[in-house]
Amino acid sequence: MVDEIIKVEVQKAFEVLKSGGTILYPTDTIWGIGCDATNEAAVKKVFEIKKREESKSLIVLLDAPEKLNKYIRDVPSQAWDLVEYSEKPLTIVYSGAMHFAKNIISNDGTVAIRIVKNNFCIALLRKFGKPIVSTSANISGEETPLSFNEIHENILSQVDYVINLPHEKNKIGRPSVIMQIGLKGEFKFLRK
Repeated sequence: MVDEIIKVEVQKAFEVLKSGGTILYPTDTIWGIGCDATNEAAVKKVFEIKKREESKSLIVLLDAPEKLNKYIRDVPSQAWDLVEYSEKPLTIVYSGAMHFAKNIISNDGTVAIRIVKNNFCIALLRKFGKPIVSTSANISGEETPLSFNEIHENILSQVDYVINLPHEKNKIGRPSVIMQIGLKGEFKFLRK
């Protein structure tokens, strides 16, 4: 039954993303606001919903490590092991971002990417065939909602579609660990 509900919700989300819309969806961490990460107008809508400056970056989700090569010019060798063996959801900031909407790529040419291990996200990313934005479902600067019930009505009313997965709505999540890896393998944690 859950698989059937996921299939229906993936199709609905796919239609919204394809048309340049925004979604509110459960990820492998917390509920996120998402859109097509290659569509500049859609990304702009996400910044507007969050009341966030475009100079502040957003996280992008991919469904498989091998897709990094399509979006990062030179993936540092350490990244492969980090992605494969990390037990917690891990977002990595990479240099040399390419093939994204201009407003996804930071001024220094970096982008934050997480490879998801969540069934719904994997199914949606595979169906959509492109990276999807994932940013916390809150107004910029406000507390990050750790469950669906904590998401403010302003956010719920502004996205184009809210994923309806009852089994996900009561789950409590945590934001991912974020680390930055340089081209020579040097790294630092931005959020633990």
